[in-house]
Amino acid sequence: MEAEKALMQKIARVLDESGASNAAHIRKLKDLSTLRSASSSSLFFSAFSKTLIPLFAFPRRTSSAERTVRFIATFASKCDSTTAFLEEFFRFLLNAATAANKTARFRACQMISEIIMRLPDDAEVSNELWDEVIECMKLRVGDKVPLVRALAVRALARFANDSENSDILDLFLEALPLEHNAEVRKMIVLSLPPSNATSVAILDHTLDVSEVVRKAAYYVLASKFPLQSLSIKVRTIILQRGLADRSAAVTKECLKLLKDEWLVKCCNGDPIELLKYLDVETYELVGESVMEALLKAGAVQLQDDQSIRQFIVATSNEIEGESGHCIPRIQLMEAEVALYWKTVCRNLQMKAQERGSDAAATMGTEAAVYAAEASDNNDLLERVLPAMVSDYVELVKAHLDAGSNYCFASRQLLLLGAMLDFSDATNRKVASGFVQELLHKPIEYEVDADGNKVVMGDGVNLGGDREWADAVSGLARKVHAAAGEFEEVLLGVVEELAQPCRERTADFLHWMHCLSVTGLLLENAKSFRWMQGKSIEPDELLQSLLLPGAKHVHLDVQRVATRCLGLFGLLERKPSVELVKQLRFCFVKGPSSISIVACKALIDIGMWHGPQEVDRAMGLELSSLLHENKMTFSPVNLCDMNEDWNVELLDLLYAGLNVNDWIKSVDMDENESVQAILGEGFAKILLLSENYPSIPASLHPLFLSKLIILYFSNETKELQRLKQCLSVFFEHYPSLSADHKKCISKSFMPVMRSMWPGINTKAGGSPFMVSNMRKLAVQASRFMLQMMQAPLYAKETEKRNENQNNELPEVLDGFSEPSLDFECGEAGLAIRIAAEVVSFHAKKTPAQKSYVSALCRVLVLLHFRLSEQGAIKLMRRLLNHVAESAFAEHEVVKELKRMAERLKAIDREPDQGLSQEQANCILGKILPSHK
Repeated sequence: MEAEKALMQKIARVLDESGASNAAHIRKLKDLSTLRSASSSSLFFSAFSKTLIPLFAFPRRTSSAERTVRFIATFASKCDSTTAFLEEFFRFLLNAATAANKTARFRACQMISEIIMRLPDDAEVSNELWDEVIECMKLRVGDKVPLVRALAVRALARFANDSENSDILDLFLEALPLEHNAEVRKMIVLSLPPSNATSVAILDHTLDVSEVVRKAAYYVLASKFPLQSLSIKVRTIILQRGLADRSAAVTKECLKLLKDEWLVKCCNGDPIELLKYLDVETYELVGESVMEALLKAGAVQLQDDQSIRQFIVATSNEIEGESGHCIPRIQLMEAEVALYWKTVCRNLQMKAQERGSDAAATMGTEAAVYAAEASDNNDLLERVLPAMVSDYVELVKAHLDAGSNYCFASRQLLLLGAMLDFSDATNRKVASGFVQELLHKPIEYEVDADGNKVVMGDGVNLGGDREWADAVSGLARKVHAAAGEFEEVLLGVVEELAQPCRERTADFLHWMHCLSVTGLLLENAKSFRWMQGKSIEPDELLQSLLLPGAKHVHLDVQRVATRCLGLFGLLERKPSVELVKQLRFCFVKGPSSISIVACKALIDIGMWHGPQEVDRAMGLELSSLLHENKMTFSPVNLCDMNEDWNVELLDLLYAGLNVNDWIKSVDMDENESVQAILGEGFAKILLLSENYPSIPASLHPLFLSKLIILYFSNETKELQRLKQCLSVFFEHYPSLSADHKKCISKSFMPVMRSMWPGINTKAGGSPFMVSNMRKLAVQASRFMLQMMQAPLYAKETEKRNENQNNELPEVLDGFSEPSLDFECGEAGLAIRIAAEVVSFHAKKTPAQKSYVSALCRVLVLLHFRLSEQGAIKLMRRLLNHVAESAFAEHEVVKELKRMAERLKAIDREPDQGLSQEQANCILGKILPSHK
């Protein structure tokens, strides 16, 4: 015993000194090894293990304690396996890992993980012991202490690569999505070996809520997954998420992956080679963000012999006695090369502009430095770009003539035109001729097996592609930069293309080409002022081209013409009668593809001019007072409508939300539908209601009710665009304004009545269907409750407090009501629900009983503010009647009693009642029927 105590003191002294500094570890390892050699194995292990017991009771992770643990792990991993010390120590730690004390489990798992990480690959440890260690650590992965779980995962990480221990990998993949602690998730991600299964899990956690987990995911992707082992889609997802991450640390880790691993190691520092791994033709935005990140990080260096000019080689030929005539020979660019040069040139131009602005904003030496940097960037840009505009034009033409495989490269080169100088008359003349060629280029098509011509592209924009049309308009605006010149040039092209359409000799391809150029003009025109007195007047354009096009027999022509009508209406000072009539006709009578475009146009024109102006164009005149107080929509049957429509615009659009045939006719591969367009339009009106004063606020609850019903409807579950739009809308709408919460409160009862089977409609269908409908209604009620309880944004809260301070309280028979603020809060909703419950008679149908029960379950979740004394007293009175109406539901009645007790506790004068006049005053503010 004395010998063991003396040895314990010596071991304790060594451990204390090892915790003081890492520098002493080598020397102290020798001291501890000497003590082990001088003692019997059983005596040393007994003394050593007993000396460690205080450490197992020390919970704090101090620096000295962590150094001591690392020292112990290093000593154990270096022990000669023939002494059996390592196996004995492992078994000692395994016993501690299953202790009831969480600190003991933590220290045991910490030491086990440290030892395993330090053991050499050839360490001689029995398989039975490893099996015990693995089973114990697998058990600790489910420990209730997060730190223990993390250390157990770390201990198992070394075994996860072994095919014999596939159950460890399965355990990691199973635990990862269920783990709530960020540090444990981080440890699991770092411990995953490279494989197809783990790549999916790691990729999912590039969207983790925790910054440390996302950073760990990018670290693992960089260190364990070579670029070639990942699919193109996975590569682009990694970069798209990482470079746009909100955390600077995560973005830095992703940039490290991009630059150090993928660019330098896998692509030998060649950015063009890297772009080839990303399929920039499909993922153009990702390619641009990659180049911008590399340029910003200084990872792309231009060599002296690198420029776009190397793709333009001038050859001198003698043609019929002419000497020195140079014909440029063009070397075609691949898609990656074209994107590379576009981003490089754009970066140089941006840096030159930034430095020029900095030079103008400063003085002295600093301004001179900025000006010199701007000049250097401009010189480099000039050296990179083609020497002459004619060379640039020939370069783009060569790619256009090369066919569809070079369409992407052609567009990238076309965007370079915005960086060229067209101030010289000769250059402008050459570029103007090229713009004319681009505008006159006919639509491409294919011939199917039946001999029918099929348009290539979207059939709406110039060139069949939105990006191509934007590139052409950008070049045209740069070349024809003088005021009104752009409109004059495009009107000239339209007038020329419209001639065969007027004469009715044009086929549908020519119609579509003409209308696509017209759409390009109308999209980019600032006003009709610049189109007056030109080759074709706006009214002539409408009457001779757009309206006939909308009535054309070919659906594709109708679609592009309807789009042009919408653009034309936005430029008009007041919408014209013929235009509005045609759009309404296309919306109601047209096929789905035409109705979608007409729907967009009507919403845009209605929001731009105001629905009253659109109605006036149809001869519908309503007094402003009637319009502002409009509470309901007029019923409209779109299926039976004739051309003599006496229907207001908002009524017409609202009726469109109720047409189920549109939902059924939509191909689910399409991204758009009439319901999605209408839902998005009404969501914009509600979200930005202050910008649309011409739309009555009294209609907002009807809009919102319909959107909530659509969001929870089974019939629209396949309309992903609508679902995505509404999910974003509902996330922000309740927090933007207190008036929005008032609108939600007003919408609550209409939504519940509409969705609950057997209230507004007959409870038809099987019990299973009725049950599902009730579940959806309950989900909707909880969803609206969540919106009501969502906090307001900070600016809106300050504004609301100011308004409350400025309002004078209303006094009625000694009772003071501070403001109408309770209408916008939970108190107003509670009174609405209570009034709805009380409105049902004692004898209820099964549907009404379940409806009342569901309302009461929401009611008890609402809270009142102390300042809402009038509403509190009224609610206390209503609760008695509510309890009577729900007397059959014992659990609900208990919750209602608890709510009554809470209200009594916050009532400043609980014994003073509320007069009938005071109650009617409050009810009149919330329920118009009680006024």
